[in-house]
Order: sequence, then C-alpha cells, then structure tokens
Amino acid sequence: MVVDDHPIWREGVARDLTERGLDVVATAPDADAAVRIARAVRPRVVLMDLNLGETTGLQAIEGILTALPETRILVLSASGEHADVLEAVKAGAAGYLVKSASAEELLAAVRRTADGFPVFTPGLAGLVLGEYRRLAGSDRSGPAVPALTERETDVLRLVAKGLTARQIGERLGVSHRTVETHVQSTLRKLQLHNRVQLARYAIEQGIVEE
Repeated sequence: MVVDDHPIWREGVARDLTERGLDVVATAPDADAAVRIARAVRPRVVLMDLNLGETTGLQAIEGILTALPETRILVLSASGEHADVLEAVKAGAAGYLVKSASAEELLAAVRRTADGFPVFTPGLAGLVLGEYRRLAGSDRSGPAVPALTERETDVLRLVAKGLTARQIGERLGVSHRTVETHVQSTLRKLQLHNRVQLARYAIEQGIVEE
C-alpha cells in the first residue's frame, strides 16, 4: 500500500512497484484514509510519506499499527532530518528511505521490509542505533532480560544487522535451518513476533556492535 499526498508521485510509485512484480493493493492520500483503507485491505507493507498535507505520516503509522500490528511500515520521505527519522521509528516504522533512492533500491527495501528486516538509507541506521542505545542507557528499570544462549545471542546480533538466515549461517558455520531454529527460539523467549522487533530489542539491550 502506498501513502502519499501528491497524486502524481503516489500513482507513479505504485505503478513502478507493480511493474516490478509487487502487488500494490491500495493507495491513500492522507492519514485518515490510510488507516481506514489499511484496515480493509490489510497490506503486508505500507510505503508511507511523512508529510500528508494537514495530517502526518506519524498519525497514520500509529493508527495502522494499532489496528494491524503485524503490518510493516517503510517510510519514504523527502526529509532526511534526524528528528524526522527518529520520530518515525519511535512511532513504529520498520525502516526509513529518502525519496532520492532509486527504483531498484526502493524495490529491494520493500521486499526486505516484507521479509521482516529493518531497512534504512545509508547513514541513518547508525543514528537509530545510537538513539536506542541512549534511551536504553537512561532506563534500566524494566523487567529482567530473558536468558539467551550464546549462539542465540550471536544470531540475534546478526539479525539486527540485517543479515539473512543464509548469510548468518555462512558467518557462523551452520545451516540456515539451524539459524531459523535459533530465531524462532529467541522470538518465543522474548515474546516477540518478527525480525524487526528482534532488531529493536537487540539495539535497546546494547547487543548490536558498531
């Protein structure tokens, strides 16, 4: 689903993604329409602009995720301002691209988002990592962290870096099926649902290395 207040841009992006093999189930021009339509069509991924005229993409992100927590939202914005990126991620966005990205980069980002990986324009991932570490360091009053095995921690660290199961398997010298077993075990222990949530958890706990 594509959400943007500029009709030409919105329809152009939807057309480009359709021509490249994706199923664009709907488009929307503002936050209210985005939430209403998303509830009806239940998209796997929402490509979301932040500036939606009188409404904001942040409103749409929060509204969609409240109704459809398994939907993944990838922000596509003209702004690369750090404050905008952090606000989008805090609202629940799974990733953030600037509109200068090529059609091929956008296509790859949508597919990786659908597969559960966090995706950011180069240079923004470190910003988000640093902010989550700062927040994690300022609040240590939460519940105890479930115990993970050493191998589960290794896998979690690489998942948070955006590696696929096969890439992780090659890095650790195990099969991709073994990696998936560790991922599913970690999800159960942490009571999380997907790799995006795993990545956020790893960042918040300071598990990810620079």
